[in-house]
Amino acid sequence: MKYIKIFIWCLIVPLFAFSPPHKYHVSVTQINYVKEEASVQIISRIFTDDFEYALRKRYNDSITLEGKNEPESTDSFVEQYLNDKIKIEINNSPVKFNFIGKAYDADIMRCYLEIENVKTLHSIKITNQFLFDVFEEQQNIVKLDINSTQKSYLFTRQKDSAELNIN
Repeated sequence: MKYIKIFIWCLIVPLFAFSPPHKYHVSVTQINYVKEEASVQIISRIFTDDFEYALRKRYNDSITLEGKNEPESTDSFVEQYLNDKIKIEINNSPVKFNFIGKAYDADIMRCYLEIENVKTLHSIKITNQFLFDVFEEQQNIVKLDINSTQKSYLFTRQKDSAELNIN
């Protein structure tokens, strides 16, 4: 009986030890225009392990995204990557966003961004190349809520930008 338990244990442990990573690579970005605050508020959600992998490949092999125990330099790598991979034009003019911060929820990382002093918004063009440099099958979903107009886009390596004109 003892040997049977050991045998079963030896069969089960490797199954959990070598579980494959998730099979899909996707990010979801929500972009809201808050007219009363003259602000475009952005929240990007992405798998933490995917983002960590991209940061390691691009900047430094020792980067870890682990919440409270992260070195302070991690935020600068996250911000730099976001600035390189997300481009936004408002009313046909390129704009820069402010990196507000990030938070973790289980295996998801949320990045908070904001574009200030947007008094009117008639058009917005978004380019989102999140993780295209590391995962060929990466897909990025962008959801917009602008002046009561809601629209969603699916970005891939072949189509990494979209424009919304609001009348």
